[in-house]
Amino acid sequence: MSRIRKYISEVALELKKATWPWDPKEKGFAKYRELNESTVVVFIAMILLGGFVAAFDVTFKWAFEAAQKIGM
Repeated sequence: MSRIRKYISEVALELKKATWPWDPKEKGFAKYRELNESTVVVFIAMILLGGFVAAFDVTFKWAFEAAQKIGM
C-alpha cells in the first residue's frame, strides 16, 4: 500500500511541474488559446505531410508504370 501512495504522490508532484496548454486566468474561449493554436499547427503539418506523401506516391506510380512500359 505504501508503494501505491508513493506512486500517487510522485505523479501529483510531476503534474504540478507540467505546463498546461491553457491560461487559468482567462475566461471562455480565450482560455484555450495556446491549445487552439497548437491544434491548428498540427492540422497544417498533417496536411503538408499528407501532400508530400501523396506527391511521392504519384511520382513513384508514374515511374513504375513507365518502367513497365519500357520492359524493365
